[in-house]
Amino acid sequence: MRAIVITQYDRPEVLAIEERPDPVPQPGQVLIEVKAFGLNHAEVYFRKGAWGDVAEISGIECVGLVRFDPEGQFASGEKVMALVGGMGRSLSGSYAELTSVPRSNVVAIKSDLSWEDLAAIPESYATAWTSVMGILELAEGQTILVRGASSSLGQAAINIARHAGAHVIATTRKAARIKLLEGVGAHEVLLDSPQLSDKVRLRHPKGIDAALDIVGNTTILDTLTALRRGGRACLVGFLGGGGALTLEPVFQMPSGVHMSVFASALVTGTPVFPLSQIPFQAIADRVADGRYRARPAQVFRFEDIVAAHRLLESGEAGGKVIMTFA
Repeated sequence: MRAIVITQYDRPEVLAIEERPDPVPQPGQVLIEVKAFGLNHAEVYFRKGAWGDVAEISGIECVGLVRFDPEGQFASGEKVMALVGGMGRSLSGSYAELTSVPRSNVVAIKSDLSWEDLAAIPESYATAWTSVMGILELAEGQTILVRGASSSLGQAAINIARHAGAHVIATTRKAARIKLLEGVGAHEVLLDSPQLSDKVRLRHPKGIDAALDIVGNTTILDTLTALRRGGRACLVGFLGGGGALTLEPVFQMPSGVHMSVFASALVTGTPVFPLSQIPFQAIADRVADGRYRARPAQVFRFEDIVAAHRLLESGEAGGKVIMTFA
């Protein structure tokens, strides 16, 4: 099979298309013929070696057709989504014509969406749904802040929250993205800043109900300050960069608020966070009928992986970047 491999840890140019043996599914795995896959910022960290040694074939999600399931749970030719479960980290990932994925991290889907449209769903919507509807327990009529909203994950969160009947405040660092976020469904769009909570409190003096922070450790303490008593925040990304968070809870966290994290790559598909809790079919149906505005921002051919990674790393994609074999 053809695969995109990390030849060394460095810039996008280290990604090269090479021949590799077809994977053989091990017990508990499903062999998938990859039709399209989304790019994620985690794969930038993989490529750079920032998270230690990883599989030479990157990629944490894909859509495609089942080639073979040794246990017969999935039929050959069945349309599926697959995400995380060690893909691209401890296991060869989706940057290839074939990938072997833990069965717990594969879900069947029925949809007439194109492969590229379908590929915009798995990781972004699984993470957004689990965080917004699961951990934050967002309810109709509540107000949620999505910090880092122009990312593919942020846009997914806006779609989910808006459809759930919540009031959505979205943030972006770039004024040019305001119309994009309004188009996705945000009720308010604020330009991000170190004291964003002050802007939120001016508009919502009692504080807000929930916050999804995709920027990361550089903003989470300020995000907590925007919450009302009993409000919840969930940290799900590191768009602002990694690094340790030094925290003195008594002096830096507002009293009576709740802070959580969701590390999708580590727990999605486990017994605690099974894929069965995510309504993938309903999500795909909502994308198909326009209730979720989830089309890819950019689509590249498999051979153009270097250009795609450059765009992803630049922060100028404006949403989900998809790779196809067409």
